[in-house]
Amino acid sequence: MDEELHREWTRRLLSLHPEIPPDAASLFVADLYAQAQADLDAERAEVDFQREE
Repeated sequence: MDEELHREWTRRLLSLHPEIPPDAASLFVADLYAQAQADLDAERAEVDFQREE
């Protein structure tokens, strides 16, 4: 994830929930992005597999 994008999403999360510690918000954003990317990769792999059949 681009560092500037990561900072922006962390700032957005903190603006909605200022009680979250900044480090926890940053980790959450990174984990969310990683999981979303993994889900997209799995979806693409499934589409490619279906296309090859």
